[in-house]
Amino acid sequence: MATVLPEGTTNDTAEQRTFDSLNPATDEVLGTYPITTPAEVDAAVARAREAATFWDQLGFAGRAQRLRKWKSVITRRLPELCALVRAETGKPEGDAQLEIVLAIEHIEWAAKHAKKVLGPQRRSPGLLLANNAASVEYQPLGVVGAIGPWNYPVYTPLGSITYALAAGNAVVFKPSEHTPGVGKWLVDTFAEAVPEQPVLQLITGFGETGAALAASDVDKIAFTGSAATGKKVMATAAQRLTPVVIEGGGKDAVLVDADADLDAAADATVWGACANAGQTCAGVERAYVHEKIYDDFVAKVVEKVSSVRGGSDDDAQYGPMTMRSQIDVIRRHVEDALARGGKAVYGGLDSIGERSVQPIVLVDVPEDAAAVREETFGPTVTIAKVLDMDEAVARTNDSTYGLGSAVFTKGKGSKGTDIARRLRTGATSINAPLSFAGIASLPFGGHGDSGFGRIHGPEGLREFARPKAIARQRFSPPLSLTSFSRSKATEKLVARMMRVLHGRSR
Repeated sequence: MATVLPEGTTNDTAEQRTFDSLNPATDEVLGTYPITTPAEVDAAVARAREAATFWDQLGFAGRAQRLRKWKSVITRRLPELCALVRAETGKPEGDAQLEIVLAIEHIEWAAKHAKKVLGPQRRSPGLLLANNAASVEYQPLGVVGAIGPWNYPVYTPLGSITYALAAGNAVVFKPSEHTPGVGKWLVDTFAEAVPEQPVLQLITGFGETGAALAASDVDKIAFTGSAATGKKVMATAAQRLTPVVIEGGGKDAVLVDADADLDAAADATVWGACANAGQTCAGVERAYVHEKIYDDFVAKVVEKVSSVRGGSDDDAQYGPMTMRSQIDVIRRHVEDALARGGKAVYGGLDSIGERSVQPIVLVDVPEDAAAVREETFGPTVTIAKVLDMDEAVARTNDSTYGLGSAVFTKGKGSKGTDIARRLRTGATSINAPLSFAGIASLPFGGHGDSGFGRIHGPEGLREFARPKAIARQRFSPPLSLTSFSRSKATEKLVARMMRVLHGRSR
């Protein structure tokens, strides 16, 4: 039986430092992995640089064929991957299957649409340079470094990796130290589809390995994790002016209007708060509810959450906390909320166990409390009463985070959409929880402490490519503007044309 250390379990030898992957429910050792050194990271990036040339030269069609082959391998071996995700994270296999099938959908979308989004596109040259043909295309960056999280070890990193690969890049992938087995499985199965070159490589370890990747000769870093670690990644990458895309967590809210379907809103709140033990960056942590239906909503949430239980057995709706230290964060937030006048209408401090946390529903929590301001990342939710949706929007936006959100209303016309547009979040779902995360054509990302940049959709493909503008002269211009032989008469004619075309206000 292994002992959980603050950063995992290490086994240091003269030859190779290693660490163990542990089952969070039992501390069973699931596998032993090397701690990749900075020199080994640099070597992996160098190999990726050569592999990137091979991968780029396959073209969109060749890469799509290989990505679909990889997708097929994952699909056929889905039960195997589900079991591995459950073992390393503790989540039920049904939840593991959900994140994997969403990732499969993203692989197909990126493979299918990469050429249309990134291929050559004509642009208008304008009147002055009408003798030119103008076009833009998106070229691969080269090598992308991906640093993945543990809470969704398939869906989240593949949101970057898949789109980077479809855009023509090679990838060096560092999974979380809590889920290295899942990372290795993904890299190994990709090698079955693409055996010729190390287009997707694995490096494993703790923060020092991630820091080495951020400092290496990659062309972009895609990071998912805490805002604090994201800032460190950015600072390291800045030494080489390496661009980054950061997904740094959230404090997402659900807004419930007076005319909402309360059963649907309550169900979405409970699922959004408790799914994956609340360890979801875009999960529901706050609810702002119209005063007219507040009491009924709270009652429905309590009713629905009473049948939800976390644990390690097959009947549990969600698993134990994957990262044990997060339990201390949950306890601190709940203690602070209760000490400042908040009430637990379901659960409480007694819900916080050694490995698992049962659902906790808090009301009357001050807006400046840690449970409202900071990311809790556990199966908890605060519910607050508001006068109207204007107040709900203002409270939602009063946050350092801005990842996702949800709105529930039966309002006529575009009422829900109008509310959604006013929320300073990267994505909003209306009358459904987290639906934006499952739609491959929609970009995903946030602002503030939730990071910046986008994965998924056309924006996710362009995130891992550089635009290349091309102007080709088709015939000699009637007016030579870019030459020292330009005459005064030409300059006068151009000035006259500008006055005719642009001199009048409309």
